[in-house]
Amino acid sequence: MKARYSVIVPMYNEEEVIQITYERLKKVMDGCGDSYELVFVNDGSRDRTAEIMRGISNTDEHVKLIDFSRNFGHQVAITAGMDYAEGQAVVVIDADLQDPPEVILEMIAKWKEGYEVVYAKRLKRHGETFFKKVTAKIFYRLLSSMTSVEIPTDTGDFRLIDRKVCDVLRGLKEKNRYVRGLVSWVGFRQTMVEYVREERFAGETKYPLKKMIRFALDGITSFSHKPLKIASYVGFFLSFSSFLYLFLVLFQKVFTSWTVPGWASIVGVNLLFNGIVLMLLGVIGEYIGRIYDESKDRPLYIVSETKGYPDAETEDTRKESDYAR
Repeated sequence: MKARYSVIVPMYNEEEVIQITYERLKKVMDGCGDSYELVFVNDGSRDRTAEIMRGISNTDEHVKLIDFSRNFGHQVAITAGMDYAEGQAVVVIDADLQDPPEVILEMIAKWKEGYEVVYAKRLKRHGETFFKKVTAKIFYRLLSSMTSVEIPTDTGDFRLIDRKVCDVLRGLKEKNRYVRGLVSWVGFRQTMVEYVREERFAGETKYPLKKMIRFALDGITSFSHKPLKIASYVGFFLSFSSFLYLFLVLFQKVFTSWTVPGWASIVGVNLLFNGIVLMLLGVIGEYIGRIYDESKDRPLYIVSETKGYPDAETEDTRKESDYAR
């Protein structure tokens, strides 16, 4: 019998917390009164995360493990979980216990009311630095202002989606994925539950500043062309300003005896304009790089091992191949 609920848990170096995460998820899902599966996706962890989950999978038939051949990224791990999930309702939750598993029951209640997407909105964020809170708030509001898709602010990947939504998302093949944006883009009936985000139970954040910047770029470039438009506007403004400045220089040369001597001002202006041009080329390069990624058409991930699933010969034909997507 297929599970009614699937809980997807992407993992990367979570050996310090994964046992507690499993126990809390199991307690919550045992209380839901229906069949369920816990789909743990090991995103190339370098510690004992996969080993611990193999042991748990051997003793609990609800637990399934998808083990990547290497680290492919958090968003791709969520995508793999959706590919393998069998439930009529699919929940995505991180392994660090910042998102309380108990909120899942509230999501299920909303789903039973007829909503097809239930996302969790953070009222407070404990255990995070002032810098991260401020930058996150700026990013979500900037993204909202730049896109035509209404992406809820102060939300993460912690959410429940209906089977039909999951099937639609599985059909989206783009490589640089921003899952929470894709969920908003597909539409359907959506609502929210509110919660307080807790401090990380153990371990270190898997989104340092470098990854956060990359993640922000994926979100903006996946759902907005405005950076390209801004580049055009800035280029037009600078060209027009330079044209006016040329008239000023000619006027000084022809009608006055005073001209600007020296080369310092010329070098300064050249450096300014060249810097702006390079910045705009960088924006264009981000889009071209993503076009290049799509054109290569490599699989999103490669699975080295699964636990709790049938043999490769009898696996569900929904997947493009047994071990790659």
